[in-house]
Amino acid sequence: MSRDEFTKAKMHYKLTPGEALKALRELQELSQNDLANLTGISQSNISAIENGSRQLGRERAIVFAKALRVHTAAILFPDFDASQVAA
Repeated sequence: MSRDEFTKAKMHYKLTPGEALKALRELQELSQNDLANLTGISQSNISAIENGSRQLGRERAIVFAKALRVHTAAILFPDFDASQVAA
């Protein structure tokens, strides 16, 4: 198969930072308790962030990004589309 035969993936859902955190956590097969142990952030806070009842915040996003080994922007700006930014 050549590269020309592939179609660029389209975004199907807009994610909140909490939803992105949950997706990244689940992709790594971590429970909320596992992530709490890695970060020192309580499981109840992680649950509240994931369900949108608590704001994530920059500092917590950095802690989560380090624990999940992703760039902070993957959590804070999950629906960022560089094509929408003026060059």
